[in-house]
Amino acid sequence: MREVNCEGTPYEIGLRHGCEAKSEINRGLEFYQQLFHDWNKLSWDVAFDTAMRFMPLLDKDWPQYVDEIRGIATGAEVSLASILALNVRTEIAFGMWSDGCTALSWKDGKSSFLAQNWDWEQRQKENLIRLRIKQQNKPNIDMITEAGIIGKIGLNSAGVGVCLNAIKAKGIDFSKLPCHLALRKCLDSSSRAEAVDALQRAGVASSSHILVADADGATGLECSFKDVVLLPMSEAGLITHTNHYIQEHVGVEEEAPFKDTKQRLIRADELVKGLKPSVESIGTVLKDEDDFPVSINRHQEDDSTIATVFSIVMDLSGPMADVCIGRPTAPEETLQLRPLVA
Repeated sequence: MREVNCEGTPYEIGLRHGCEAKSEINRGLEFYQQLFHDWNKLSWDVAFDTAMRFMPLLDKDWPQYVDEIRGIATGAEVSLASILALNVRTEIAFGMWSDGCTALSWKDGKSSFLAQNWDWEQRQKENLIRLRIKQQNKPNIDMITEAGIIGKIGLNSAGVGVCLNAIKAKGIDFSKLPCHLALRKCLDSSSRAEAVDALQRAGVASSSHILVADADGATGLECSFKDVVLLPMSEAGLITHTNHYIQEHVGVEEEAPFKDTKQRLIRADELVKGLKPSVESIGTVLKDEDDFPVSINRHQEDDSTIATVFSIVMDLSGPMADVCIGRPTAPEETLQLRPLVA
């Protein structure tokens, strides 16, 4: 996996990202152009037009993200609209994609863990990068992301980590923060409380579940174009989530989710019972193959091309994270994230 190290102003961070991950970005653009056509019958021009509808909000309230996206576009020698389209890919699909992921957080005594299997199209695996960002007056970031996307799954030097579950529900609000930029806002935050407050104030443009945690515990944010509903930790300090809403979202139409999402949630809850939380024990949960191939540790089935692309377990008291590229029972590469101490 390519590692990209960036620092400086938002534009300089983006420029380095675009220059060094140019090949992955261009392959990713080809991948999503085809996916928008195959899954949503959307042309690339329509995707660009949809993405650019976010520019008035982003220019006004989030100019640092526009500068970083502009830098990526310059470095990769592609249009601003194309990089923006990558960063709002969830919204372009109008919330109708579902990355089949399983996420959990666990606070126990002085320890706080955050973990996820990210399940997605296998063709996009080659376009993942490790993105390390040293930024001014904000925590430093270490994350796994799709090249060209400025916010994904990872952690920062303040010990804040974030994971994502896609949810299939109709609706989009161009006056709210796109899902992947909401993930970046979490990684720019110095605490879970700061991240939660920011997303509640900004709102999230489409459907998703964002799980944010720090050394003091975790909060789940079930997002739709209408609301952000918080999920607290259980008495045992746990939050588990897959790809369907747990809370009620008035006025939101959730589509039929993956047939296995509810079973994966039940299974995750079963597996943590009796475990003592650690990076190793949580890793065994992510390896589970009950109800294979549509298990927590997902395998391609029949004509489906979706499987677990990477697995991550974060120890936020470190802060550090163990990452397995590929299915955790058949790792293709392993690495450890450790954001630079600010």
